[in-house]
Amino acid sequence: MSSGGTALRVLVDAKSLGGNEVEVGELTFPANSDSGDHRHAVTETFFVLEGQLEQVVNGKPVALGPGGIVSIRSTDQVRHKSGPNGAKVLVIWAPGGEIDRVTARWKVR
Repeated sequence: MSSGGTALRVLVDAKSLGGNEVEVGELTFPANSDSGDHRHAVTETFFVLEGQLEQVVNGKPVALGPGGIVSIRSTDQVRHKSGPNGAKVLVIWAPGGEIDRVTARWKVR
């Protein structure tokens, strides 16, 4: 769990896949969370399962509800902002290796 309350449930990683081609997780964002601007080292694809999530990609907001999807390149600056009821998303990182980088400062629950 991140310091802001975002939780990650790992669904596919190098250990379960037997390789580092892709990682898949379920992220649960608390209500009205804001990740702040950042970049990822890989392509990041979000598919919203529940709630509302705004992805601000290179300064341009993309509003997503259930069923909404967006991919963010490693060269993009992104900010993840959840709605008043939070959001649950499926996230795909390709290639893999991003889980360790993202969660390096998170608490294990």
